[in-house]
Amino acid sequence: MNLTRRQWMGAGAAGLLGAMGAGAKLSPLAQAMAATSPETATLEGLASFTGQVTHATHYGPLIATVQNGRLIKVEAQASDKRPTPILTEGVLDRTYDKTRIVGPMVRKSYLEWEMNGRQGSHKPELRGRDEWVQVSWDTALGLTAKAILDTIEKYGNEGCFSSSYGGWSHAGIFRPNVLQGRFFNLLGGSSITTGDYSAGAGQIIMPMVIGDMEVYSAQTAWEQLRDHTELVVFVGCDPDKNNRIEYTVCDHEMYAGWDAIKQAGCRFISINPQVTTTDEKMGSEWVRIIPNTDTALFLAMGYHLISQNKHNQAFIDRYTVGFDRYRAYLEGRDADGTPAKTPEWAAAITGIPADKIRSLAELMATKRTQLCGSWAIQRAHHGEMPYWAIVNFACILGNIGLPGQGVGFSWHYGGGGMPQSGGTAPTGLSQGRNPVRKICPASRINDMLLNPGQEFTYNGSRYTYPQVKLIYNAGNNLFSHQQDLNELARALQTVDTYICQEPWWNGSARWADIVLAATTTLERNDISSAGTYSIDKVYAMKQVVAPQHDALDDFEIFRRLAALCGVEYAFTEGKTAMDYVKTAYEASSAAKHTPFDQFWAEGIARIPVPAAAHQWVRHGDFREDPLKHPLHTTSGKVEMYSSTIEKMNIPDMPPMPKWQPPAEYLGNARKGQVHVVSPHPYWRLHSQMNNSETLRKRYTVQTREPLTLSPEDAKAHGIQDGDLVELYNERGAVVVGARVSDKIMPGVVSLYEGAWPQLDSKGRCNNGLINFLTSSRQASGLTQATTANTCVASIRKCTDADPGGTRAFQPPRITQSNVRFDEKFFGVDRAFALREKATASLTPAEKIFYQRCTVCHGPRDPGQFTEKQWLGITPSMFQRAGLNEDERKMVLDFLLKNAKH
Repeated sequence: MNLTRRQWMGAGAAGLLGAMGAGAKLSPLAQAMAATSPETATLEGLASFTGQVTHATHYGPLIATVQNGRLIKVEAQASDKRPTPILTEGVLDRTYDKTRIVGPMVRKSYLEWEMNGRQGSHKPELRGRDEWVQVSWDTALGLTAKAILDTIEKYGNEGCFSSSYGGWSHAGIFRPNVLQGRFFNLLGGSSITTGDYSAGAGQIIMPMVIGDMEVYSAQTAWEQLRDHTELVVFVGCDPDKNNRIEYTVCDHEMYAGWDAIKQAGCRFISINPQVTTTDEKMGSEWVRIIPNTDTALFLAMGYHLISQNKHNQAFIDRYTVGFDRYRAYLEGRDADGTPAKTPEWAAAITGIPADKIRSLAELMATKRTQLCGSWAIQRAHHGEMPYWAIVNFACILGNIGLPGQGVGFSWHYGGGGMPQSGGTAPTGLSQGRNPVRKICPASRINDMLLNPGQEFTYNGSRYTYPQVKLIYNAGNNLFSHQQDLNELARALQTVDTYICQEPWWNGSARWADIVLAATTTLERNDISSAGTYSIDKVYAMKQVVAPQHDALDDFEIFRRLAALCGVEYAFTEGKTAMDYVKTAYEASSAAKHTPFDQFWAEGIARIPVPAAAHQWVRHGDFREDPLKHPLHTTSGKVEMYSSTIEKMNIPDMPPMPKWQPPAEYLGNARKGQVHVVSPHPYWRLHSQMNNSETLRKRYTVQTREPLTLSPEDAKAHGIQDGDLVELYNERGAVVVGARVSDKIMPGVVSLYEGAWPQLDSKGRCNNGLINFLTSSRQASGLTQATTANTCVASIRKCTDADPGGTRAFQPPRITQSNVRFDEKFFGVDRAFALREKATASLTPAEKIFYQRCTVCHGPRDPGQFTEKQWLGITPSMFQRAGLNEDERKMVLDFLLKNAKH
């Protein structure tokens, strides 16, 4: 017999278990809706609970005060050394904000299309402004499963595209992108993103140049800077702002380290178009630079030191290859016919006087110098070049691997500089093997959708874009990350179904067809660690309140989908979410010192940091003995010129750092245009927390995002502080509020990324989302990375704004519906054949790799990187994943065996 969901709900658990024991057969839909986890028994208790609960987030570890089941106060735990209002105000605000998605939703035109047997049009042009219909979970999940199976049946698994890549939606082990990958891989896989928006150019070029990803690598212990460094040079780097949040749990321990470095007498210089909060606190000397011209500056400083015979030839001879080719380019003797890269040459490009360029070079050559590069400078057209030029300049200085000196590209992130425990963090479920080999670089989604089947290059290999007809987006704000959002909106019209799994009505949810209402982490149990690099604590993310409205947690949503498709046991392995929390803790280093029950009761367990970690120096072993500890480059040394890249013969990717004018910057802008930089926001994590009304009151101007501009530009355009401003180019327009400041150079304006979209009556973003202006062009054919900071626009005072301010935080129009489909309509039995094909067992090495090494950044397919690149990436990757020596060897053997050749 088959039990319907109505029969199950009426019969109760005892009746169901009795029926199952008597041999009753449940339909897939009934099975999915029937199974419940033991934790649901506590919902009644949560509804009346009063007390305090520990939890942890990207913004810090917290203590939640609950009264009669409602969160009323958020405080920082004692382990958070510098808590921010993002934690204490934002977390409370967004839990009950009106932007919460109250239950599963289907876009009205899409639902009508499905009800009509997919005849006619689902009106994709109405995405973002159509009405919504709230439906039951069985209807929403049935439609979701049907859309997935329809797509696979017609276009193959590659027709399903996972746009969920980074897992930034929360800090725990149940990251939606991992759960989504696990679900799809049980059905034969899907097309996926590769690389990321954060540092897509750096993560590809750096392993070839210096043998490590660098952007996600631990930095020299901060005590070494305190004791040895005389000069810190921030190149677009802002540790004060960006260390306020973190991929795991941010405990802000590095702030005291920066204070100590300053108190030790270190000097700070900031090369940046605007003054940062770091510069204000460190007292940095501000060196103004035209955006996207850092490469020219470092070329010229290198030229100057060489011309004065002040370069470190001994270091170059022992630790590098390719210097002669690079020197010839600097001196204008290269075959490309460009002039010598003199300070005068660079002054015309960078806006920095030639004498200042010379004095900067000589100062860095005479002081014990740490160069701190940001991720921002490589988010640009030809963004690989500034990173490479900085490394080559450090080689000319000869200070790589010395205590407190050299280069670092992650000082602004993850507590960079905190000593490392070397321990293992909690890890969750494995994504499993993805049989589909179709990829799309994270920032090239527009191009993929508009040009299916088109060939592109990535990391020296050729690929073709998949033909995507379904997008599944869980825990990732596609409509905030992607550039040129008007282009994306057009590109999405080529897709049949766009599914979004999300707690709030952000841009990604509003432009979807099916929205699955997810809980926040406060509404479920989870576990995480502190410090991306230090990994010195484990935090309990205990459930604080019951799920709001009709939301389900991500694990439960995918469990139900897996049950519908006949792969529930393969998905859960018979474990509850809390089982995985306990397993993750027991596998962490904290379990050696603190039993789980004690950890869960106290909310925190510590992992000891060895004394030697406080003496650690980045690239120190290589400096000590380059033969014993070679870099994982082709030569084993720093590659100032790369024969590997030369052989790739990529037109816009030279084999050494060269000045290549960006497609748009102040050097080729039209009269009156400004360069728009879009740094990470101070009061948010990308788009997260934009729906916190309390936080918005701290920074918005007439309810919109603030635009920082110089007094000179304000005067030229008749703009005063507090005015509304329209910023526009050929890609789009935004309405923002003016903040006139002498802390930004003329010709440059700054608009934080991550605002939520809302189009006004004239098609402009009325809330100031910068990505309506940014270009979707690639950094290069090598990396295909984002160029968000290569953007020019025109500016004028806005006199025709829609009245009433932004409406980005008003929920869309929603109607209720009890529409139901016969279970046969969904056709979930089609999944059985896919399941049998896809659930082949993984080797132990594969299981570790897919479970612990593919959670965040980096390739999820061993064949995407060469042996040398894997050798360069794995030290920092294994450290973040917490692998022991045996596990490292096992996984490395697997990667090298399956690497790109």
